[in-house]
Amino acid sequence: MSLARVHNFSISLDGFGTGEGLSREAPFGHAGERLHEWMFATRFWHEMTRQSGGTRGLDDAFARQHTPGIGAEIMGAGKFGYPGWHDDPEWKGWWGPNPPFHTPTFILTHHPRPSIEMEGGTTFHFLDTSPAEALKTAREAADGQDVRIGGGPTVVRDFLAAGLIDHLHVTVVPILLGRGVRLWDGLEDVEKDYEVEATSSPGGVTHVTFTRTGV
Repeated sequence: MSLARVHNFSISLDGFGTGEGLSREAPFGHAGERLHEWMFATRFWHEMTRQSGGTRGLDDAFARQHTPGIGAEIMGAGKFGYPGWHDDPEWKGWWGPNPPFHTPTFILTHHPRPSIEMEGGTTFHFLDTSPAEALKTAREAADGQDVRIGGGPTVVRDFLAAGLIDHLHVTVVPILLGRGVRLWDGLEDVEKDYEVEATSSPGGVTHVTFTRTGV
């Protein structure tokens, strides 16, 4: 069976995966882009956004694991759009006409709408269902490849709580946010089912991987 994977999911030292006060103008709330600056500096990100340059090394190596072998993605409503996007029939996500997923992408929302076919192979599908049912649907669409659980923190937490994630890559960024949405709440002892490794980067972040025992 294909694996369910999380990659490049950044959290603060106090465990927040996004800030407070999310809006169309502030997709990550008061956190701004501070949780993701490590990735924006990599050559991987520069190539994906059609820029030159970017850093090589450990951060770049971890960032690049985001894409290979992925046949579908699942994300929450909060990653797809700003609070209230479901009231805007023209909203098609943050990423323009050619989103970076290039696979069937499933949005978990209590406000389903017809699927949206974008450029580059991305089609957004909207589901009001449980994590287990969403993963079953995404695996069928992935055609034998893995499924990426794209976030935000509530979605990753729900999939972890349901025992559905096989590989989790968390990047701990040395900032304190104090408020927002935490990743780890209610997940006591979740590490017992995984092999855990932590690697410090010269860029100042720490990459922590959780790989299900036996995978």
